[in-house]
Amino acid sequence: MNAILSEKGQVTIPKALRDDLGLVPGAVLEFREDHGEIIVKRIIAENPISSWRGRGRLPVAESVSDYLDLIRG
Repeated sequence: MNAILSEKGQVTIPKALRDDLGLVPGAVLEFREDHGEIIVKRIIAENPISSWRGRGRLPVAESVSDYLDLIRG
């Protein structure tokens, strides 16, 4: 697939490629040069919740309801 560079330095990514890669408006792309070639990589933002998953631990033998009752007073 080919694309033409505009006077402003912009390139339109062909629709078939955008669809195949799941690129939507606002997607973040990383550009880098490697031996005269331009490498483009889609940056997938990590879900901020996933880094905290599994970090919270309940006291031993406590149910969630019992723990909430305890901390809420």
